[in-house]
Amino acid sequence: MPLLRFFLFTFLLITLNGITCYAQPGAFAPKTGNELYNSKTDSLFSSKNAKEQQIVKQEKHERKLVVSLFVILVILLCILIFFVYENNELKRKNRQKDIKQKLQLNIINSGIDGQESERKKIASFLHDNINSLLSSVGLHLNVFVAQNNIKSVEILKAKTILEEVHDRLRDMSHELIPTLLVRFGLVYALEDLCEKNSNSSIHFEFISNVSTEKRYNEKFEIKIYFIVTELFNNIIKHSGATEASITIHQTSSRLIITINDNGKGFHTEKLNRGEGFGLNRIRARIKKLKGSFIITSKMIEKTGTSIKIKVPAV
Repeated sequence: MPLLRFFLFTFLLITLNGITCYAQPGAFAPKTGNELYNSKTDSLFSSKNAKEQQIVKQEKHERKLVVSLFVILVILLCILIFFVYENNELKRKNRQKDIKQKLQLNIINSGIDGQESERKKIASFLHDNINSLLSSVGLHLNVFVAQNNIKSVEILKAKTILEEVHDRLRDMSHELIPTLLVRFGLVYALEDLCEKNSNSSIHFEFISNVSTEKRYNEKFEIKIYFIVTELFNNIIKHSGATEASITIHQTSSRLIITINDNGKGFHTEKLNRGEGFGLNRIRARIKKLKGSFIITSKMIEKTGTSIKIKVPAV
């Protein structure tokens, strides 16, 4: 019996020790102060780590946003630089074009001014000198023939030739600077121009609210007269028109001249491409007079051509 009790006691002791070894510590026992502190500390660390991760994510998002904004600003800056460059290039090309046009206008106007000056000099020389000398020669020849009662065929032929030369030189001087223009002024000369150019093929109508006695500056009248003459020649040669008209209107400060025809018209775009040298010359002359030169013409509609000239009246 004592031995049996000893074995039972030993077995129970070993069993209890085994249970104690395999049981989880504190599974059934209440937590101590240290355990509570450790639990709270772990909770605080977990919360802190979550906040830190959130802050890191927010910082990454902010960095991405800053980078995106920077890229957008760089792109916008590049676009701005491109447009500024293109604008400067366009301005540079326009300046070069303006300089080229001004140079061409100066060349054209210098040539035209020189031509008009030479026209006047030659016309004056022919009318005042050559024609006067021929008239004097004819007069002396007539006196000689009358005094000597000469009826030679050669003398009569010489007189006829002399008269023909006189008439041709007179006509030439009138073409250079029309006598009507010099004596009676622009309006009268333009009315006469319409009458001279009218024939069975084309009729030029003259309309004006300006008196034929109205006079302008002599150089101004000469310039306008030859501009209209050139436009009339273009109508006769190229338009195929049967009717044309010129209207002269005077305002307080401007002279407005409108020329219309019922011809076939033409493409005005050619003027902008540098074609139509004659019309571009006229445009240059009008521009020098500080005026405007507007052409309306359409070949498709066959409405003819309308040209309006506005210049300061001087």
